[in-house]
Amino acid sequence: MERLLKTVLVACCLFTFSPSIAQRSELGFGLGTFNYTGDLVRSYNFKFSQPAATLFYRANISKVISFRTALTAGKLSASDLSEPIDAFAVQRAASFDIFLVELSGVYEYHFLDWRDSKRRLRFTPYLFAGLALFNILGTPPKNDNAQYSTIQMSIPFGGGIKYVLNPKWYMAVEIGVRKTFFDYLDNVSDGDPSFKNYQYGNKFDYDTYYFVGISLTRTFYDIPCATNPYK
Repeated sequence: MERLLKTVLVACCLFTFSPSIAQRSELGFGLGTFNYTGDLVRSYNFKFSQPAATLFYRANISKVISFRTALTAGKLSASDLSEPIDAFAVQRAASFDIFLVELSGVYEYHFLDWRDSKRRLRFTPYLFAGLALFNILGTPPKNDNAQYSTIQMSIPFGGGIKYVLNPKWYMAVEIGVRKTFFDYLDNVSDGDPSFKNYQYGNKFDYDTYYFVGISLTRTFYDIPCATNPYK
C-alpha cells in the first residue's frame, strides 16, 4: 500500500512536469498593429500601421520574472509615394506589401508584486527582451539581384502595463521593437549608384519592425503535488 501511494505521488509530480509548476501558467491572445522603419520610412509613422495578432503561452518563473513564447503574424507595408522622405524617394517610387510570421521567446520582468491578493495593487509596468525568428511571405523582391533567406532572426524588446481584471483574467498593453539584421523587409537595400534607376537605399541601415497591441490572458492555477501522510 505504501509503495502504491509513493508511486501515485511520483506520478503526480511528473504530471506537473517540474517544480516550477507550483507557479501559474497562462494562455492569451492579442490584437494590434505591425509597423516598420527602414529605407522607405525613417521614423515611426502611424499611417503605415497594419493589422496583426498574437497567440502566446507564459510560464511564471517567480513573482517578478516570466517566460513567454508567442506566435505573432500580420501585414507590413509602406510606399515612397505615400509620404516621400525626399526627392530621391519620389524618383525611386518603391513600395512593399508582405505578410510576416514571427515565433518568439522572451523574458519579462515585472516591477511590482501585482499578483499579491493581500494588496490593493492591481497593475504593474514590465519590460521584456529575447530572441525571435520571422518568415516573410508576400510580394517577391523588387531587386532581382538580391539573394537571401526569407527566414531571419530578430531581437524583440519593449515594455507595457498589465492590469488584473480578476484572479483568472488580466489585460495588457504592450509596445515592442524587433531589431533585425536584415535589410530587405522593404525590398530596398544596396545598389549600384552608377545606374541612375534610384532603386537602392542604405545597406548599412537594417530594417526594424514593431508590434503595438492589447492582449487578454487567462491564468491557470496548478494543483500542487500531494504529500505522503504516512511518513
